[in-house]
Order: sequence, then C-alpha cells, then structure tokens
Amino acid sequence: MPPETANRFQAFRRISTERPFIVAQLGQSLDGRIATRTGDSRYIGAAPSLDHLHRIRAHVDAVVVGIGTVLADDPQLNVRRCEGRNPARIVIDSRGRLPAAAKCLAGEDGVRRIVFRDAASRGEPLPREVEIIRLATDGNGHFRMPDLARALAALGFDRVLIEGGARIVSRAIDAGIVDRLHLMVSAMILGSGQPGLELAPIDRISQALRPRVEVVSLGDGDVLFDCDMTSASQHGEQHE
Repeated sequence: MPPETANRFQAFRRISTERPFIVAQLGQSLDGRIATRTGDSRYIGAAPSLDHLHRIRAHVDAVVVGIGTVLADDPQLNVRRCEGRNPARIVIDSRGRLPAAAKCLAGEDGVRRIVFRDAASRGEPLPREVEIIRLATDGNGHFRMPDLARALAALGFDRVLIEGGARIVSRAIDAGIVDRLHLMVSAMILGSGQPGLELAPIDRISQALRPRVEVVSLGDGDVLFDCDMTSASQHGEQHE
C-alpha cells in the first residue's frame, strides 16, 4: 500500500446514532465519464484504482450496489486484491430484477447477502440464505436514501461502502448521508458516454458543495480525491 494511502481509512468511524458511516466511491475518466455510451466501463481505472477499491471493501462491514451495476458488470464484491475479510454484499433491487445466479449472491465465503426490494416486487427465487428486506419506495420507484441508511444501521452495520452506480451515489450525496467520497480519476479521456456524479441542479456557483479534499497519487496516472463530505458546506460568494 502506498504510504500516502495508509491512513485513508482512519476516518471510517461511525459518527451518527441513526446510520452507519458511509463512504461512496466512483472511478472516472479525466473528463468525468464512468462508461462509454454503450455502458462499457472495464477498466477505466488502472490497477492502482482497483487495488484501492478492494482496500475500501476490506475496511467496511458491507458493500452496497444498485441492480444496474449487477446487471452490467456482475461484480463479485469481495476482497481479492489485498488482505482483509470480505464485507457483506447488499443489492438495491426495488423491482426484483436480480438474477439468482449473480456472482455477488455466491455464498462460499459465508458472508451475509442482502437484497432490498419494494414491498410489492417479486422476481425469481434467490438462494435460500439471501436475506430480503422490504422497504417502501417513492413515486419514482426509488428507495428513500435516509430510510436505506437507517435500515443498514438496524442490520448491524457500522461502516458501509456505496460502490455504485453513479446514480445511487449521487442520490446518497443529495440526501446528505455520505460521510466520505473517494473519487478516483484515471488518465483517460472518453469524450462521450455516461457521466459520473449528477446532483440536484444549482443555479449559482455559491451553491456548490465544497468538501475538504486530499489528493493522493495512486500510481499509473490514477489519482484519488479523498473528499470529506461532512465538511461540504455551501460557501457564500467570494468578492474580488
């Protein structure tokens, strides 16, 4: 592990009685893209970014992804590129689209596997040990992020990684439940494709979020922006 990243995880401490400590991560190109227009995203990040992602997984109790990420990438969501234990694997799947054969549902390592679904959704039967948690959705069929955070706390998780996709990370930031954002930028220009963060629109620069940020070179051109979202207050306009 590069010495500059050795202390990245000391901040992973629960600071709320109502929800876990939540770190979100995104890997993107220099021009802020997370995938091509066809959805191809393997691999925007070079090996150092993948190594860092696995280190994040090793320092949390659970990793959360949306159904779009599972359908597009079929990730294993375990720790393979560093030492550490595998976190619980959680899928946000309000409409019951998760395939029973998804790699993240494999149970050989014995970790908890949890799926969040809407009360009315069905879907194909999942492996017997998979826990299904029912949550109410809003008018758009989305879980309310504060409700999800409270449910994660009730399940006993103190540190949670929201790994993707970008829409879920964006909604979590808009809801104010993200404590830390690890944004990894790779030396690549796509020029088109799917954007990364898309937050609620603002009209003035003075409304922008301005977190405290530490910038760390991960190697091979990959750069980590470690953003303290608890400090991301909106600053007033600056005058000349």
